[in-house]
Amino acid sequence: MNTSDILAKLKNKKIGVLYGGLSSEREISIKSGKAVLMALEKLKLKAVGIDVDENISEKTRKANIDLAYIVLHGPMGEDGTIQGMLEIMGIPYTGCGVFASAVFMDKDISKKLFRCGGIATPEWFIIKQFEPVEEIKKYPVIVKPVSQGSALGVTIVRNYSQFAAAAKEAFKYDNEIMVESFISGKEIAVSVLNGKALPVIEIVPKGEFYDFKSKYQKGGSGHIIPARINDNAYCQAQNYAETIFKVFKCKAVCRVDMIVDKKNKVWVLENNTIPGMTATSLLPDASKAVGYSFEDLVLEIAWSVYDNKEKESLRL
Repeated sequence: MNTSDILAKLKNKKIGVLYGGLSSEREISIKSGKAVLMALEKLKLKAVGIDVDENISEKTRKANIDLAYIVLHGPMGEDGTIQGMLEIMGIPYTGCGVFASAVFMDKDISKKLFRCGGIATPEWFIIKQFEPVEEIKKYPVIVKPVSQGSALGVTIVRNYSQFAAAAKEAFKYDNEIMVESFISGKEIAVSVLNGKALPVIEIVPKGEFYDFKSKYQKGGSGHIIPARINDNAYCQAQNYAETIFKVFKCKAVCRVDMIVDKKNKVWVLENNTIPGMTATSLLPDASKAVGYSFEDLVLEIAWSVYDNKEKESLRL
């Protein structure tokens, strides 16, 4: 179905863009949400912004929306909680369902499932607050919160003397933290749109790694499309991303972050079920490389809410 037909089908639907939220990523979510809202308005669709807070169920009920476009990041937005609420309310919503959202918000659980599925992921262990710490036998390592996004609380720890400060920073965001083996190589990301991998992006951060500033400050990182990796690694990265999308029952879109080491082995770090939609975000860049405007991307995600049977029967 072409764009004009999709617009015709959606023209009488009231779309609520859910953004903001209660997590540490609130400000980024607001930026993403407002960009999506502007795109929907540009497409001349009926859209309303809903700033998510403790009263979100009442706000959603009063807004009387037909479709929820979720642009939330972090806990209580990207972790299945909002998705579960919308399921109970009977409101269709964009993106992954409760299961995939919950799984990928927890980096420990997702890495365990990656390993079960034969997907390479760096070694790791978990530290719970106020519990004894396992000895780290080899540095450097990455220290990060288990349930957090946007690289908040993430530190590269190069020796024992740096560990305590890194752990303290990570514990600001979660009561469990992950200590992950550091893999030296090229940082890449593969977005998947409706089951199909988009071009692999190589991320070249100006800082030490792809941290919060590199992600969201203008000029904080460079995006190279296609990534400068060999053909085998390129195909493996796209295959991993499509496999994760399918096996873990993702919907509409996701973005898988990976590292390609010096031997061209691809390591999966994590999967993002609600990728950023800001001016510096990876998903819009990847979709642009295959001919999607930002508005096209937003429309594709909105339309993907409906399954094939619903799309055939939808009469507005």
